[in-house]
Amino acid sequence: MNKNSGMPIYQIFINPKDLKELKHDIWCDEPLPAQLKAEGSRYEIDIRYRGSHIRDFRKKSYQVSFLKPNKFKGAKEIHLNAEYKDPSLIRNKLSFDFFSEIGCLAPRSRHVQLKLNGNMEGVYHEIESVDENFLKRRNLPEGAIFYAVDGDANFSLMSDLDKETKKSLDLGYERKVGSDKDDFYLQEMIYKVNTIPRADFEKEITRYIDVDKYIKWIAGVVLTQNYDGFVHNYSLYRNGNTGLFEVMPWDYDATWGRDVNGKFMDADYVRIEGFNTLTARILDVSDFRRRYKELLTSVLQHQFTVEMLKPKIEKLHQTIRPALLLDPYKKDIMETFDKEPEFICSFIKNRSDYILSRLYKLE
Repeated sequence: MNKNSGMPIYQIFINPKDLKELKHDIWCDEPLPAQLKAEGSRYEIDIRYRGSHIRDFRKKSYQVSFLKPNKFKGAKEIHLNAEYKDPSLIRNKLSFDFFSEIGCLAPRSRHVQLKLNGNMEGVYHEIESVDENFLKRRNLPEGAIFYAVDGDANFSLMSDLDKETKKSLDLGYERKVGSDKDDFYLQEMIYKVNTIPRADFEKEITRYIDVDKYIKWIAGVVLTQNYDGFVHNYSLYRNGNTGLFEVMPWDYDATWGRDVNGKFMDADYVRIEGFNTLTARILDVSDFRRRYKELLTSVLQHQFTVEMLKPKIEKLHQTIRPALLLDPYKKDIMETFDKEPEFICSFIKNRSDYILSRLYKLE
């Protein structure tokens, strides 16, 4: 534990030859052996870069898998995100915590400092992997988990990438947990989303989707304004007991008023109705639309307020700040970093005002 920041320090040791190989080919997904020292214990691990476009950034993000012991605090895998384009470094965590507050499943996370072969790499966001251990820690039924890996995970029969009919209904997804049979359930769900007649949709869709939880997820995406959140940046969990799918957030750094490049995004950028085929069909049902409006109204009064979120934002900011001064990639942005709590609070007010002004569209 770093006494100055109150943040844990993770130390990763990797053979210099392997590290050179890792840096030489940033697109290689083959994990390399390493050691992790954390909280007084040593772990044999596999490590590789994670993400797509973020691999080009100077400060890399990592995926860590535990080999011996094979679990770390109940997890067999963790993600260490650099949050390189987020000048606050807290948007992802703030989003996950917010989703949890409004009743959605979301990964747990915290900030840590990372050293690589003794060299300080800076502040990282440690994110819980969404896998079978994620379910066990929450006493949830076993079930399949799929990651939405690109824009084809849009709940449609048409590709979001090339605007043509998909060659496979599960295009855009990567199965993390489950079997081939679960691929069938995913394909069936997407087929039904697109083919159930409008007159039957309200009744039939509840056989495939946990509608109440999906509505909560819509509210979370819309309020945090994740522009890409409706076509990827999420994972799917099919509850093994109910057979129903529910959605969880993932990669929420481009939120709270900034885009994927960390640039300013107007508070009216994402419409109240959201995007994607399933969302459109859900909100086409008057009762579902009413429930969504009531949920938004409640969350705007209680969870999505400056009064509620400002203390959390300031606490995260104050926790990170001492460590950020030692971050070789971020220590020169302190002036911008220190303005971020005010920036995010301003977004919350403006976004809240915008959503309130558009509630009539859900009548």
